[in-house]
Amino acid sequence: MVKVVVLATGGTIAGVGASGTQPGYSSGEMSIEDMIAAVPNIENLAHIQGEQIANVGSQDMSFAIMIRLACRINELLQSEDVSGVVITHGTDTMEETAYFLNLTVKSTKPVVMTGSMRPSTAISADGPLNLYNAVGVAADPDTAKRGVLVVVNDRIHGAHALTKTNTTSVETFLSPINGLVGTVIYGSATYFRAPFRKHTYTSEFSVDGATRFKRVDIFHACADMPADLIDCSISQGARGIVIAGHGNGNMNKACLAAAKSAAAKHIVIVRSSSVASGTVGRNVEVDDDAGQFIVSDELNPVKARILLMLALLKDRSLEEIQELYFTY
Repeated sequence: MVKVVVLATGGTIAGVGASGTQPGYSSGEMSIEDMIAAVPNIENLAHIQGEQIANVGSQDMSFAIMIRLACRINELLQSEDVSGVVITHGTDTMEETAYFLNLTVKSTKPVVMTGSMRPSTAISADGPLNLYNAVGVAADPDTAKRGVLVVVNDRIHGAHALTKTNTTSVETFLSPINGLVGTVIYGSATYFRAPFRKHTYTSEFSVDGATRFKRVDIFHACADMPADLIDCSISQGARGIVIAGHGNGNMNKACLAAAKSAAAKHIVIVRSSSVASGTVGRNVEVDDDAGQFIVSDELNPVKARILLMLALLKDRSLEEIQELYFTY
């Protein structure tokens, strides 16, 4: 039987409420041992080893924890007796951690994230089946070389594509641009396609020796957005700024001028979009060449930030950074 290691970080899947019918609960209350024990017949899928990496609500997920996760996953997957890894995680920042790991894990073996929208004490808690399915996907040899996957609500998403779309629904995760990688029914996976961007074992990024990243901020564009937000960010040490722009990554004239001024000072400006779906094109409504801007292509603002933080670990030209957004 194959061996799957489950790394726990907390989140709603480890949450506990006072009753099964109230919305309030505390994240990260259950241990990984209790979570595994609560899933009937999970031991029939694989030999499971649990390990607690952190126990936080995912709103408190940090890059320190992400780095620790990536390093531990890389260490575990070097072992011949480990076939795959599952990570339990809160849903609020799951797409960020999934994308970070997609760029920094160095293995062809399965890496699968899962979580839940309902705490363990809720009526119809979704965590146990999500964990069961995640282990089934991680134990499946056909999962190899597909990068980091997220398994929730019987669906298999690629880390590059998925995003959270609803505050409470168990169907919160969608992959609006590229669609699903596959589906999973009671631990049995069916794949439709493989992720087509570079990831994991083909990625150039590494967290070996990394302890901190350069500051990158995100600003959400809005009507009459004040341009001094950009100046304030730079004054606090930001080396990059992601604009979650209107539509195709747009911003008002004042912010556009401030962004151009920042780019001239070697602050990397990335135009992304606050819209739920679609790509941000280069030199469409904004002259990116003249402004020395980067466009995020398919990446939403939070993923665009992660890619830029990793890119800034070494000196790169703007042309090289732009190419990363078309590659990853």
